[in-house]
Amino acid sequence: MNSKIVCRTLVVWGMLALPLALFGASEAPQVKTASGVVEGKDDGAVHAFLGIPYAAPPVGDLRWKPPVAAAKWDGVRKATEFGAHCMQGKVFGDMKFRDSGGSEDCLTLNVWVPAKTAGAKLPVMVWIYGGGFVAGTTSEARQDGTHLAQQGVIVVSMNYRLGIFGFFVHPELAKESGRNAAGNYGLLDQVAALHWVHENIAAFGGDPGNVTIFGESAGSFSVSAQMASPLAKGLFQKAIGESGGAFHSGGLSFEPRSAREEKDVKAVSTKLGVSTLAELRAVPAQKMLDAFAPPQSQGFDFGPDVDGYFLPEPVPAIFAAGKQNDVPLLAGWNHDEGSFEIAFSPQKPTAESLKATAQKEFGDKAAEFLKLYPSGTPEQTLRSAQDFAGDRFIAFSTWDWMESQGKTGKQPIYRYRFDLGPPADPKGPQLGAFHSSEIEYVFGQLDSKAGVVWRAEDRALSEEMQKYWADFARSGDPNGAELPKWPVYSAGDGWPVMFLDAKSAAHKDELRERYVFLAGAWAK
Repeated sequence: MNSKIVCRTLVVWGMLALPLALFGASEAPQVKTASGVVEGKDDGAVHAFLGIPYAAPPVGDLRWKPPVAAAKWDGVRKATEFGAHCMQGKVFGDMKFRDSGGSEDCLTLNVWVPAKTAGAKLPVMVWIYGGGFVAGTTSEARQDGTHLAQQGVIVVSMNYRLGIFGFFVHPELAKESGRNAAGNYGLLDQVAALHWVHENIAAFGGDPGNVTIFGESAGSFSVSAQMASPLAKGLFQKAIGESGGAFHSGGLSFEPRSAREEKDVKAVSTKLGVSTLAELRAVPAQKMLDAFAPPQSQGFDFGPDVDGYFLPEPVPAIFAAGKQNDVPLLAGWNHDEGSFEIAFSPQKPTAESLKATAQKEFGDKAAEFLKLYPSGTPEQTLRSAQDFAGDRFIAFSTWDWMESQGKTGKQPIYRYRFDLGPPADPKGPQLGAFHSSEIEYVFGQLDSKAGVVWRAEDRALSEEMQKYWADFARSGDPNGAELPKWPVYSAGDGWPVMFLDAKSAAHKDELRERYVFLAGAWAK
């Protein structure tokens, strides 16, 4: 046998015995997938396979259709560069991509595998990026799976269609679907990627029966929607949500398809001058994007809908009926989710403005709101205004998701609040543990953020969070050796929350009354 060959492991995948890989001292790792052989790159501790097609390019007549299988190839396909990101405008300034550019041909995924996988059946973590369903991609350095995979898990991330390309609703689309359904193509892309994982991940050393989906913001909304969708049944066994759930929308739609049809057709007719499906499929992708990218719009014209197929009913109704994919859930949000809104508002909060908000938003319940969001001092007022901004934006929806799962699900729930936040920019606004700031910690990618002088406590918390997330992916329980005890979220223990900080610890939820109040006030 060639002395360079480290391992030749046979695994059973489907009905075929396939070679896991030939990993040599100077040889690039190769894996045989259902579509063909891919060749990745050896980063030392991890083998990375980038830009693997999991579905056919959704172009031409496939624009606004559910994804179809990727074409097979002969020979060896290089998988060493990220695939193109899906079409999107420049919505978020903090998103830094490492790919070749935007394209409709974007349905690719990436796999990071610990180098020593011989004979392993490793847990699999499938990441869904955020970005309001209008932006984002897998090539961002802050969500690179290299470090997280070293916790003994396989990390997968996929691109999915965004904006008008991923969530357009039109009556002709509903008719041609054969299911009277339209929209949610980006969410269907995620399902297709999960099918790819189920069919192929054993060849990489992963366990297709132990898959965790995890995501942030729109990615977390997606995780909750995948829990609700019958199409995702059996494709994952655990779920992690970081800031967001498809319950109280916070601006992300999940409207009925009928309501969306009228708005979407009117929008394309007004901005593009065409309205039939044939005409719209003939519009060049860049022209289509430009018509709905900022500053022509706010960038959030299109998002998920209750289409009758991916979502037979609204997500809250599916959970209330106990029809969700009942899996262990770890979820939470960041302490300062509302800091952007407050920091960049021209009007700073005062006791008077908080009272005006209470009256406008809650009417005869304003006094109760002000007890829960007090304004006795300027500092207290600022904190209350920021807390309510974060609750309305994304925290309440996450809480509602966990509560809904707890009422009808039978699997354990673990709740967190990310409190530490990165070192503040002395020249900028003080944002604290702002929305999305936990991503670098989860992926062990602190150093991907230029110009930040990280503290010892940041690095320690990042290691801790990687272990919690990986332990949860392994067993459905985040607890592990030398980690602070993380109790199950339940009434019997006072609804404990794990506060992730310089010294992480679990404590009783002291703010529960706020969310119970909001649930009653916002109930439809």
